[in-house]
Amino acid sequence: MNILLTGSTGLIGRALTAHLARQGHNIFPLYRNPASEKKHYWFPEENRIHLDDRIKLDAVIHLAGENIADSRWNQKKKDRILNSRVHGTRLLTEAITELAHKPGLLISGSAIGYYGDTGDNTVDEDSNRGTGFLSDVASQWESATQAAEDAGIRTIHIRTGIVLSPDGGVLQKMLLPFNMGLGGVVGNSRQYMSWISIDDVVRIIDHMLNNEKLSGPYNLVAPQPVTNYTFTKSLGRALQRPTISPLPAFAARMMFGEMADALLLSSSRVAATRLSALGYTFVDNELDQTLSRLLDNKKDHKN
Repeated sequence: MNILLTGSTGLIGRALTAHLARQGHNIFPLYRNPASEKKHYWFPEENRIHLDDRIKLDAVIHLAGENIADSRWNQKKKDRILNSRVHGTRLLTEAITELAHKPGLLISGSAIGYYGDTGDNTVDEDSNRGTGFLSDVASQWESATQAAEDAGIRTIHIRTGIVLSPDGGVLQKMLLPFNMGLGGVVGNSRQYMSWISIDDVVRIIDHMLNNEKLSGPYNLVAPQPVTNYTFTKSLGRALQRPTISPLPAFAARMMFGEMADALLLSSSRVAATRLSALGYTFVDNELDQTLSRLLDNKKDHKN
């Protein structure tokens, strides 16, 4: 397949590019800087995009978006988070509908933030959207693909949970403090965390590329969400380090402001019901084994 990919330098994008290339697909990253050898590029902030119509695209995978956890939220940061997803998605989807050879598939990023704070309740793809900033972002993000759907392009929204990889994302950020013995529970530690390994994310997207019957939203989460307490203790065991340095809710709010409630203190108990119905078998479905495998692989690569 010829596959156009946005967000190719991100955590999922890097792993997906390597995997799909090994499968024999042609990957065309959508660059942010034009050059003579780059056939596809865009400037979403300037509402500009160039797609080389001489290349027939079979699929588009859209993962680009402002990092939500790299700095404290203020209104400007929240605007960038929202606009990078909503405006960028709309610009891209409208552009692919104008191609002489329209791609047959659009896989567009989303997040389980769509469901908001779920407390102890389990939600799935049939559940209503939640409330709050991240729910608003995810809802508008998904709606921004409407042009592709109207044009008959099969569209899938991947509502991704916490992606575990030692090469980036949440897990990578946790390794330093946990290795120093400074890891601990956050808030009351009872909030749920719906996680998934980077390997399963890549395999699921690969499966979606090859199954023409799939469309609509899919939750990308492992079968067993865990509480923050369970996650903390599991990571401590994997690293063989103590986890006795809690981060109380008030301290999290002082450090991170609104972002603390949205990302650290809220509960996200999400089920991948539609993946289960497909009979998808997860590579990683038990947290202790997953963390041990990922971290052992990281050590092996260093050695």
